[in-house]
Amino acid sequence: MHSLLLAQPPIVRRFLETQASHIAEALIHRQPQIRFSLPDRVMCETGTPGKYSLRLVSNEARDQLAGGLFSRLTRSEIRVIFRQRLSELEQSPEVEIATAAGLIRHATAWYMIYNMLPSGRTVEYAAAEGEEIPTIPVKDELEPESAITAATDAIVEEGAIEEGRGELLVPYVPSARRFYLPQWVSFDDHGKLLVGSVSEAESYLASMQNYMEILHAAVGLAPYMVIEPEYQQKRYGMLGQLINQGRALAAYETEEIIRVIRKRAAAQDLNRGLILSMPYFDDQALVLKLHNFDVIPAGRIMFTPAFVVRAAREEQVKVAQDTRFSPSTRKYLLVELMRLEKAFNFR
Repeated sequence: MHSLLLAQPPIVRRFLETQASHIAEALIHRQPQIRFSLPDRVMCETGTPGKYSLRLVSNEARDQLAGGLFSRLTRSEIRVIFRQRLSELEQSPEVEIATAAGLIRHATAWYMIYNMLPSGRTVEYAAAEGEEIPTIPVKDELEPESAITAATDAIVEEGAIEEGRGELLVPYVPSARRFYLPQWVSFDDHGKLLVGSVSEAESYLASMQNYMEILHAAVGLAPYMVIEPEYQQKRYGMLGQLINQGRALAAYETEEIIRVIRKRAAAQDLNRGLILSMPYFDDQALVLKLHNFDVIPAGRIMFTPAFVVRAAREEQVKVAQDTRFSPSTRKYLLVELMRLEKAFNFR
């Protein structure tokens, strides 16, 4: 399909690129309806390899609409509606209309993958034992550890200087540079927070989730795009980074929960009940979720650490048997629950 796109006259290619950017933004922001236009002419395949013929698209067929009042009332998904509209056009007996619709589909998916998303570093991830998705960045010993850049976006490494060039500045800490897009890395490989606040880490996580959503929307529109090297590289790089950082955020927030419980317990502020919402990262849905459970039922019951230990142990049994979790998601949620248990087990 891309060779057919390249075979179009320059003015048609520019028109398709403009339509693709407009449609892609509408799909990503889930607008209730999408108005788009087919080009006024397209080069169509003749059946002979490398041979094309120019065909005009009728004015009546050019203006198209996907979605509207009915779809809003039925709460239909605009991405599904748009794909259905393109499929209808691609089945048209008029070759030029079918070709134009196919070009719109391809140009939009191509724009999503190649133009909407930044490219990152060449990375390699390793999978933890018993896991299928590689999420642990592998350090490349041959990769340069630093670069000369502006002080506004770099940190200074102690003792690292180049003769005649002043201080050697490093854009990101070493652990961040092993990820696909270091600018969205909030935690190092020891779980240390690298940004100013948890809310900033959450915004970076949201950016990575949006990145993956755009890739998903692109292949949902044009499934054959999964073979594109650019798609494979971006998906591999961002998927490993997202899961790694999502798990790190969940672990960090668990430590915050432990700290708050200790603080409130010391202030005698937990004697009316305690319900916990343990954060964990679902590596199938690629979102941070909460696992809720009761530690102390509502009422006037004096808090003791043993309540937390007992509740954490009971939840470990439940989670271990819960088939709704993927094996790796279950593994890390159990780690958080064991961390909670250990924090209050003083025996």
